[in-house]
Parts: sequence; C-alpha cells; structure tokens
Amino acid sequence: MATHKSAEKRSRQNEKRRVRNISVKSSVRTVIKSVLAAVEEKDKAGSVSTLTAAVPAIRKAASKGVFHKKTTSRKISRLTKKVNALNKG
Repeated sequence: MATHKSAEKRSRQNEKRRVRNISVKSSVRTVIKSVLAAVEEKDKAGSVSTLTAAVPAIRKAASKGVFHKKTTSRKISRLTKKVNALNKG
C-alpha cells in the first residue's frame, strides 16, 4: 500500500481512471455490437445510422486515452468495411 502522500494521491487517481476506462470500454463495445447486429440483419439504413453514431464514440474513447489511436482506426475501419460491403451487395 502507498505510504507517501504523493503515492496515495496517485493511487486515488489511478482508481478513478480505471473505473472510467471500464465504463468507456463497455459503452464502445455496446455501440460496436449494435452496428454488427444491424449488419447481420442486413439492415442497410440501420447499419449506416448506427455506424455514424459509433464512430464519434470510438474516437472519443481514443481522445480520453482509453484506446490507442491505431486501435481506434482499426475498429472504425473494420466496421466501415462491413457496412460498405452490405450496401454494395
């Protein structure tokens, strides 16, 4: 356990960030699942609308430091690819 005042503060900060990160990751996963569900149902309009809501949520998680920038790009790219494939076919 932390004994110095600065170490105790750092411990409190880390716990706050850990809880926030879990919440943000969970909401991003939920948004991604909604896009994938729309793609599975072959719902063209629904998949596009959920994707437009998902992209800012994923980017916001990256700006908060929850995800790495390249992880964010990869997730967005894969989702966009699936939605575009649905709209072409």
